[in-house]
Amino acid sequence: MATSATNPLAPHHLPGFITAPGETDVLFNVMLVVVVTGIALVGVFYFRLHSLPEHKAHTGQKFQYDLVAVLGLLSLFTHNHIFWIAGLLLAFIPIPDFLTPVSGMARSLERIARAAPSPEIEPPEIESVAVTPVIEVPVRKIEKERAHG
Repeated sequence: MATSATNPLAPHHLPGFITAPGETDVLFNVMLVVVVTGIALVGVFYFRLHSLPEHKAHTGQKFQYDLVAVLGLLSLFTHNHIFWIAGLLLAFIPIPDFLTPVSGMARSLERIARAAPSPEIEPPEIESVAVTPVIEVPVRKIEKERAHG
């Protein structure tokens, strides 16, 4: 077995982080816990930050949420930050709902088309409009007036 005698070439006062042979290295164990916890927290922060656009788009429309989620996955797998930035901008900008007014117009037009025409309504008669003749002026006369004008 080894003895805990200090090597004669070693300095007389050793720092506290140097462990004697055969003893537990407390500083190593503490730093191991700190490093593993730090790596786990950095990973959680990274994935939480990466899913930020999806959390913001969750309150919007389903189409917007799906588009932001696809952009987030693309940025995660391709490491292209432009997809994440586009997803973040799209999550904060509300997409206007164009489908509802257009659907309402389509339903109204469908009801109008299905309605039977009433017999007492007759199409308006088109009145003839008198056409006035156009007087043609020679081009040379106009040019002379502009030149002397």
